[in-house]
Amino acid sequence: MKKIIFIMSIAAIVTACSNDNDWDATGTFEATEVVVSAKGSGEIKSLNIEEGQEVEANTQLGYLDMTQLEIQKAQFDANQLNLDATKAGLDANKAQLDANKQQMSETKANMNSSKKQIDATQNSNDSRILDIERQVASIKQQIANLKKEKARFTAMLKDNAASQKQVDDINYQILVLEKQLGANQDQLSSTNRGLSNQSQGYSAQKEGVDAQMRGVDAQMRGVDAQKRGIDAQKRGIDAQKQGIDAQKALVDNQMQNSIIMSPVKGTILTKYAQQGEFATTGKPLFKVADMSTVYLRAYFTSDQLADIKIGQQVKVVADFGGGKTREYTGKISWISSESEFTPKSIQTKDTRANLVYAVKIAVKNDGHLKLGLSGNVILK
Repeated sequence: MKKIIFIMSIAAIVTACSNDNDWDATGTFEATEVVVSAKGSGEIKSLNIEEGQEVEANTQLGYLDMTQLEIQKAQFDANQLNLDATKAGLDANKAQLDANKQQMSETKANMNSSKKQIDATQNSNDSRILDIERQVASIKQQIANLKKEKARFTAMLKDNAASQKQVDDINYQILVLEKQLGANQDQLSSTNRGLSNQSQGYSAQKEGVDAQMRGVDAQMRGVDAQKRGIDAQKRGIDAQKQGIDAQKALVDNQMQNSIIMSPVKGTILTKYAQQGEFATTGKPLFKVADMSTVYLRAYFTSDQLADIKIGQQVKVVADFGGGKTREYTGKISWISSESEFTPKSIQTKDTRANLVYAVKIAVKNDGHLKLGLSGNVILK
């Protein structure tokens, strides 16, 4: 019984001595690790990395097979060229229609000029008619009234407020009165009859010109309709090209995703895939970490929190084993807001502490520090 008590006493003394140290916390070194996975699917055509290799951020390290994507992109380019050629043809057709419409406008202007000449000739002819107006004034007044009615009903016809029959009836009444007028005028001198006949001829010419102008207007409306059709076709082509652009953008994105890069500058820790293997989206390819700055994850008791703060500089002693150590200057970059149970592999200043707070201390790596290496923290 005495021997057991003696042994326990020795153990207590050893434990007490082991706690008599000059460090404030212990932990292990870690780094921010990134597992890079495939963003697309396909055979790994190239993956030029080895474990321990230093790589730069966003630099190509390999790529997946892009043959099918390149074929798709080439087809999209060919389709766009065909659409461009079609659109160019439509532009040429529209330009020809514009030229035709310009010629029609010039023709219509010439017709207007001819009509004005006929009007001038008719006016000159009418001015030579003998003074017989008093005898035919009543009939002419009726004709004038009917012409006004004709003009009014013609305007209403354009707005669908009158019928063609109403206009035709007025035309018929005008024609009847003109015949009566002609009969009365026949009773006058042969000179007046000749002048009247000539005037009617001029009116017929004017009507012929008006008919031709209406024909030209119809042709111009047809040209405008054709141009609207061409514009609709061009809008359709533009919509197709936008669709192709969207498909090309998708293919470009897939091709970009087929290029294997590291998102960070660092050291390749683990290589999971090899050239020639088939990669699927999300398959891990390699693990990389920025080893230029490592972090000692240490644990402090609650009574030590008052002595530390973010941004504080502390002394870090890396333990390489065999009594070999190196001292570094570290800076506290993170303090946990919640406590946790003391990890089994961690020693604390107060061995009776059950709850501790995790703290990350950033340390500039001189090339000697490795992940998982033990380290001690000494508060300055």
